[in-house]
Amino acid sequence: MELQDVKWNEQAREKILLDADRALQEAVREAASSLSGSDKDQVYKFLFEKLKDQFVDFQPGPDLTHYAEAVANGELAPAGTA
Repeated sequence: MELQDVKWNEQAREKILLDADRALQEAVREAASSLSGSDKDQVYKFLFEKLKDQFVDFQPGPDLTHYAEAVANGELAPAGTA
């Protein structure tokens, strides 16, 4: 067996991704409810701080900016209405 053959099975990969999506959703939900009227940079900082310790080697990409802009622009539906 080669070291590159050591990896999570598909079920574990799905769970890891689902857990990551839930963490992101919760952070965005919290930002939307607590940072209404804030600018994109404030929301981005909040999301970054909320998520950075939940992931190994966290490297935010364009998704974090996208959701920060959505929160800042009031583009998210209120919690529980979707």
